[in-house]
Formats: sequence, structure tokens, C-alpha cells
Amino acid sequence: MKNVVVIGGGTGQSIILRGMKQLENINLSAIVTVADDGGSTGRLRRQYNIPAMGDIRSVMCALAESETLLSSLMNYRFEGDENDGDISGHNLGNLILTALSQSSGNFMNAIQVFSKVLNVRGDIIPSTEQVITLFATMEDGTIVRGESNIPKFKNQIKRVFYEEEVKASQMAVDAIKKADYIVFGIGSLYTSILPNLIIGDIKEALKNSFAKKIYFCNVMSQPGETDYYSLENHVQALVDHTFPGIIDIVVTHNNELKEKTLAKYAAMGSTPVWIQQEQHDYQVIRRDLLTFENGLIRHDSDKIRDIMEELINHKEVI
Repeated sequence: MKNVVVIGGGTGQSIILRGMKQLENINLSAIVTVADDGGSTGRLRRQYNIPAMGDIRSVMCALAESETLLSSLMNYRFEGDENDGDISGHNLGNLILTALSQSSGNFMNAIQVFSKVLNVRGDIIPSTEQVITLFATMEDGTIVRGESNIPKFKNQIKRVFYEEEVKASQMAVDAIKKADYIVFGIGSLYTSILPNLIIGDIKEALKNSFAKKIYFCNVMSQPGETDYYSLENHVQALVDHTFPGIIDIVVTHNNELKEKTLAKYAAMGSTPVWIQQEQHDYQVIRRDLLTFENGLIRHDSDKIRDIMEELINHKEVI
């Protein structure tokens, strides 16, 4: 059995985990950001002073042993505008996790209890148990407060940081120490992946880890975060926020992107992430990773599972 840790947040991390949970020969842990401060998650964390649980909820659903009615209802969002008050705009899963946190008095206990209810495959670990606020310094010197506000500024991000000292959850540090493989991505570079890595204890644990570190790079740039970024720009941002050598392998796609699809993304301000150079300090693996439905570009969970199985079983990967 190999210990595999997936670090991130948002939809991208859930896509990876949905494939990874099918592998039999691994112990799986997900370290999840709790820096989200928008929507239902933001309202609940402000009202009850608890860490953000939106990404935790998504990961729970992805790692549930089967897609039951309850796991599907976890993502149900009540209709109405959040300004209407009451439960309008809230996710059912967020409300359940908040109730469990209040009744048990502990955010970690709430996650563990409901993970058992959903029969989750693996451990779900918040990167910290603190209520945290993410900040960003833009290239023009502007400082932006709040994870949900950062992509709204049409300016290049220079770095993300926390003003207060953030202590990593001990479970997160322990999982990294035991890991044989550590996976970063997919998803928002500055607001899903890096909010975990800039926590001092996590950064230090990663630096001291002998695990193989794998980054699944995004296919398209994210407006307001990674405009016109290459694959190398993504990796450099990880290095700049942590340390040289944090990535051993980058996995990217070799699929053909149709002009019609690219035009649709261009209209939203998103461009393809390209490989800028031939030589790297890390291995670059190109694979069929994508699925195309309704004109959208998405990573395929089963294809991610297959490449991870190759890597874990030490097959020759080219």
C-alpha cells in the first residue's frame, strides 16, 4: 500500500480524487484549503466563526464510496438570493457540516463523523483549523483581501499570503510526512492550491519529504489569476511561494483543442496553457487526459486514475 496525498481545493481536486479512489493499492488523503470566503461558505464562516467548508463538502462527495442520494443532496443549493436571508443560497452539505461543528464543538470531528456517514474512501484533512483570510499582492502593488475578491482584479498576481500566523492541522503535516506520492492540482493556482502550500508547517513538511511530487497542470488559463500563463509559469509560481524542486513531475494533456471550443473560452478571457520550452528541471508527461462535453474542456477522472496507476506501479512513463 502506498500513501498518496492530494493537495488543493475546488472542483479540480474533486476530479482527481474521484478517479484516485478507484485505486486499490493506496491509502488516500486529501488536504483541502479552507480559505474560501465567498457564497454560502463565506456567510457561514462569518456567522459561526468556523473554517470554510465548501471545498471540504465537494471532496466528501467525490470520495464517497458510491453516489448515493445523500451524497448528491450534499451539493444541493437552496434557491433564492443570499440577501433574502434564512437558507436561501446555502448548500445543504454546508449547513449539515455547520450543524455538526456546532453540536460537537469541533470542526475536525464534524468532518470525521460525516465522512463515516458517507462511507468516504480516505481521509479528508483541512489544511488548518483556523478561520483564515487570504490576501494577494498584485503586480501594481495593490493588496486584495479575501479569496473570492482576488480573481476580480484585472491585474497579474505577484503573491498570495496570510497576514496572521497560520498553524497547519497536525493531521495534514503527518499525512505529508508519511506520503509516498504527493499530488497538486488541478484547479485555481493562487486560490485553491497555494493557500495550502504557503502555510509554514506544510511548506516545511513538503521540503523535508522524500515523496514523489506530481503536479497536474491546468489546460486553460484562469481569468484574473493566470492570464496567458504557460506550464512553466504555473510551476514557477509554486516554486516562488515555496522552494526550488517542489515539483518532480508535471502531467499535462496531449489532446487536440478544437478552434470552436477555444473561441468559446477566448470570449471568457481564457487561453490555452502552452509548454514554453523543451528542457525542464522536472519531468513533463503528456497524456490523453481530457473530456469534451457541451463544448467544455474538463479533465477525466478515469484518465487521471490511469496515469497515477502507472506512476505508483513504477511503470515506465514517457
